[in-house]
Amino acid sequence: MVVVGVVETLGATVIVVGALWAALRFVVEGLRHRSAAVFTPIRLSLGRFLTLGLEFQLAADILRTAVSPTFAQLGQLAAIATIRTALNIVLRREIAQEQRQVRADADTGDRAHPGLPTGGGRGGPPG
Repeated sequence: MVVVGVVETLGATVIVVGALWAALRFVVEGLRHRSAAVFTPIRLSLGRFLTLGLEFQLAADILRTAVSPTFAQLGQLAAIATIRTALNIVLRREIAQEQRQVRADADTGDRAHPGLPTGGGRGGPPG
């Protein structure tokens, strides 16, 4: 049960750190820029933290059930695993969609300013 607690704590820590980091970036970028486009990378990063944290939480649930499985616990694990897997699928799809949008926006910006170097027209590496 100690291992379960450690894995649960690790998952919660990943989510909290990701949320705090995203909130800080949201405030900083919000003060610097007034464009909604700057928030897409922040959302992508937060989604990655959430996905990783949910994976740790699912691992903790599996470990908990592996120690002393009852039919009720197995049913709960199946429900939890289904819900968390669905959340991960939705998050991954949204992350992929946002990444495609960021790339498309960067490509459009590069074509709009053909004399500028690649990387979103800012002269730096793409990112």
